[in-house]
Amino acid sequence: MIKTINIFLFFTIVFSYETLARSEALTDCSHLESDHPQKAKKYLMCLDGNIELLERSRQTWITKLLMDTEELEKNTGNTQLMPIIKRSLLSQSRYMEDSCKWRYLKELPNSTRAAKVFKRCKISFLQQHAQELQANF
Repeated sequence: MIKTINIFLFFTIVFSYETLARSEALTDCSHLESDHPQKAKKYLMCLDGNIELLERSRQTWITKLLMDTEELEKNTGNTQLMPIIKRSLLSQSRYMEDSCKWRYLKELPNSTRAAKVFKRCKISFLQQHAQELQANF
């Protein structure tokens, strides 16, 4: 029963990612970029949409990795892999946040420019991490 649920969950995740990849691409926000406060707000909202999309994609790949690792643990008895994977995912998230945060702080006191830099940085890191996760499958 549990194996059937895991297989179903696996295919659901893979199918949802493939559907996501085909139907939704990142929005080109460059035409919205401006220093005018109202236009900058629209630009930042556009970047937020891309961040949400990339985070969903990244999380899908992380879930697949964790499920595959659980299955590998069951089949081989190797329990050393999961803690290292979880630690690396946590470290990667902390690195991304800190790396983008110092870029944000560097642009202050201009909070609009700082927010733009932070969000573009986060988009770049999320894209790279999702690509790295995909390369393992």
